[in-house]
Amino acid sequence: MPMHDWSKVPSGTYHNFHLQWIASISRQLNAGLLPSGCFAMAEQVIGGPEPDVVALKGFDVSDKSIAQSTLVLAEPTTKPSTSLVMKAEIERYSLKASRVVVRHSAGNVLAIIELISPGNKSSISAIRSMVDKLVDLFYDGINLLLVDPFPPGPRDPNGIHALIWEQVNDEPFQLPPNRPLTCASYQASPTKTAWIEPIAVGMELPVMPLFLKGHAYINLPLETSYQETWGFLPKELKRLVDDSEV
Repeated sequence: MPMHDWSKVPSGTYHNFHLQWIASISRQLNAGLLPSGCFAMAEQVIGGPEPDVVALKGFDVSDKSIAQSTLVLAEPTTKPSTSLVMKAEIERYSLKASRVVVRHSAGNVLAIIELISPGNKSSISAIRSMVDKLVDLFYDGINLLLVDPFPPGPRDPNGIHALIWEQVNDEPFQLPPNRPLTCASYQASPTKTAWIEPIAVGMELPVMPLFLKGHAYINLPLETSYQETWGFLPKELKRLVDDSEV
């Protein structure tokens, strides 16, 4: 199922799909992708704007058990196979005076997943608020997975990832002109690293790493949840997005 052009429909139409996609990803994570003792919840308060999906570990689950039950970036053959990798050799936030411990009543926050919506790009204030919050979480040790199904605009001329990364490192980023949409996974430790897969309308969504602790990550097949969500979409709404739907 190729990625559709969501920029040609009203934001409310995408918002309907967005909500169901969040639910599908949460189900997928809880159906066995996350290691034992870890679980996903949708739209939880962890400080600031609510992330779409939060991956947590139970308070009695050790970091060692997570590493032992997930893929570990110990050998080159196990590393994620994204097109682009960016590492922050010098961290701009290294001198930040204080850190906030990100808490949730049900467990410790490991990672969040954010599916970008038109509202996130609706104003300079909105886009800056989102980017600043994601960067703060990243520097508080929370791993991130970002999916941006909308092309760059005047407020993000090189996409959301470029705005995030300019606060992390001096290395510039420019999207390939034929792939203006972005999937990016951010590994918080031991070295802040971005694993990036630019895509375009008409392409299938990639399998993206979702980092949990250090080098430990799981593979999240975004295409699976996208297909499931599209499959349950009423044909009347499908026709608004895809002219080939009958």
